[in-house]
Amino acid sequence: MGTDDFQDPAAARVELRAQLEAGRVALGLNQTELARRAGLGRTSVSQALSTAAPAPSAQTVGALARALRLDVRPLLDLLTTVSGSPHSSGGALGKPIADWDPHDLEVHPAAEAPARTGYGTGPGGEIGQGRRGLLPSYVGRGHDVELAALIDAATQGCSRMVVLVGSSSTGKTRACWEAVQPLAEYGWRLWHPFDPTRAEAALADIERVGPRTVVWLNEAQHYLGAGGGLGERIAAALHALLTDPARGPVLVLGTLWPEYATAYTAMPRPGGEDPHPRVRELLAGRQIPLPDSFDTAATAAAKALASAGDRQLAHALEHMGDGRLAQFLAGAPELVRHYETASPPARALLRAAMDARRLGVGLHLPVTFLEHAATDYLTDDEYDTLDDNWREQALAEATQAVHGNLAPLRRIRPRPTQHLTQQGSTAQVPPAYRLADYLEQHGREIRKLMCPPASFWKAAHHHLTQPDIFLLAYAAEARHRTYWAYHLWQKAADAGSTEALARLAGLREGVGDREGADRLAREAADAGNTDALARLADMRMSAGTRDTEGEKDGAERLLREEGAEGHLRRAADAGNTFVLVLLAELLNMAGDRSGAEQFAQQAAQTGNTDALLLLARMREEIGDREGAERLLRRADDVGNTEAVGLLAELWEKAGDCEGAERIAREAADAGNTDALARLADMRKIGGTDGVGLWTYGLDPDGRPSTPW
Repeated sequence: MGTDDFQDPAAARVELRAQLEAGRVALGLNQTELARRAGLGRTSVSQALSTAAPAPSAQTVGALARALRLDVRPLLDLLTTVSGSPHSSGGALGKPIADWDPHDLEVHPAAEAPARTGYGTGPGGEIGQGRRGLLPSYVGRGHDVELAALIDAATQGCSRMVVLVGSSSTGKTRACWEAVQPLAEYGWRLWHPFDPTRAEAALADIERVGPRTVVWLNEAQHYLGAGGGLGERIAAALHALLTDPARGPVLVLGTLWPEYATAYTAMPRPGGEDPHPRVRELLAGRQIPLPDSFDTAATAAAKALASAGDRQLAHALEHMGDGRLAQFLAGAPELVRHYETASPPARALLRAAMDARRLGVGLHLPVTFLEHAATDYLTDDEYDTLDDNWREQALAEATQAVHGNLAPLRRIRPRPTQHLTQQGSTAQVPPAYRLADYLEQHGREIRKLMCPPASFWKAAHHHLTQPDIFLLAYAAEARHRTYWAYHLWQKAADAGSTEALARLAGLREGVGDREGADRLAREAADAGNTDALARLADMRMSAGTRDTEGEKDGAERLLREEGAEGHLRRAADAGNTFVLVLLAELLNMAGDRSGAEQFAQQAAQTGNTDALLLLARMREEIGDREGAERLLRRADDVGNTEAVGLLAELWEKAGDCEGAERIAREAADAGNTDALARLADMRKIGGTDGVGLWTYGLDPDGRPSTPW
């Protein structure tokens, strides 16, 4: 009878005790001897063998199984039933840790060493058969101590999560792999969600995660940063998993580049959007940073292993720079060298791939996009001398592997089951390629100030789909490539994006096409996106609606006609604080001060400090300077950097130039020069330029600097 036949907790408890007792009797051990052999207390052994005592911990069962030479997995399955967990191993996700190949979990293959090196003479560096034999010996560092503490907590029955944060190829994934090895002997499983996409797989099956499971979230940005709200839902599901005692213990391991960790944990601007609240909460206190390089102690440990015969470490130590041992082992320097010495056509392909990734295109880059995007990365002379089959030659060169079996571009082969037609036959998927991680990060650095050429945007428009075109439209607009932004937004809108409609409305407004802007904004609003109307109103006010009667009429028309006010009010009711402030602005312009103050107060109560600035201006408009000052100081106290400049401006308007200068000086001492800039602008307009403006700045003691 197998362990799956014991579904009743009481029956499973009897069977667990019987198997442990049978093992003790078979070895002829009494309980004291068994306790000594297992490294446990006499009481722990006695309770584990008693049907009347509470269920033992997984750690106790594992220790007894080792001492009695029993297979731990069926014993832990019985323990799961005893504990009453609804997530039994019968339908468990993943597979036992011992059955995984580390490279299938995205541990980088390490650079292979030549036959002879300066350290040692033995084979070294081999940890098993097949692909595992390519891994060098592991060198522990400071972060491994922190990981070991989490693993120990997991064996004690506590659910834990940690994300290793470090640059590409710094050893994050290998550290996670080494950390979970002690869990294998306790029968833990490892689940790596990745099919059909990482985010979809995680969200679909995370409810099935049961006790003693490692949830493997390598490159966690593909889970936590997934668009369409998926990342936030995954974060919420992970929180539920970690806080449900019936499903524990579980261990969630992830890795992130620093820029992603920073983006996910950054606090939103007051009144701004907050795209990652659940992710930020999940990551709080759950990050371990990894250094880019090995320190003196770690390098010494690596040298000792190399001297003992690890040829891979020996080779890396001879060639690494600045302690970047992990990067060399992952083949990163060779990738950069390959890129820098590539032929012009191959380098053009790689630059197109670098630009695509840094501007937001997904991991899998269609070959048709890359080939057509590459042309304008070539000079006229380079283009004129191309062979007829230059695309094939360039692709072959860019996909050539370097040390460590890494390639600048790697062909992605979709599995036949991933893309089926409605008739059940396999769909023809165009070839796609993935840029090597280290080259992607290298490209983000060396090309961060460069804008892709025309062929890039044209190829994107013709060969990419959602969500890539949506993100590239943002990138084009941010770089003032408005022509391509417009056409990419249009393609995204045709694919059903209401946000793209809102962006198109903004572009039409920017070129003076207000009729077209209104039409697109209302089309977006009818589809449930009211941001377009809010943006249009904000743009029109910024253009001077407060000061010009004609523009005021235009703002009132936007507010009142064709249900626009209703759209904005619905957005405000849904908690959009930006819209609350906007409605207050518009109502104030239209003469409805009571309604304006109501919405502004509502926004201020939710923490929107821009609402405090509006209320202050409204107080100033009716001559209540003291009330305006109180509101501005309140906004300054909670971190609104614009408030101090407006406060200085308020004093300047009242004729208290010295008071205005004192406020501006205090703000400058604290690092905020906005008040200085506002006073300078006011005095230029008023014809008093040069009076106390500190043209040459301030000395450290706060006095105006002499000309320099």
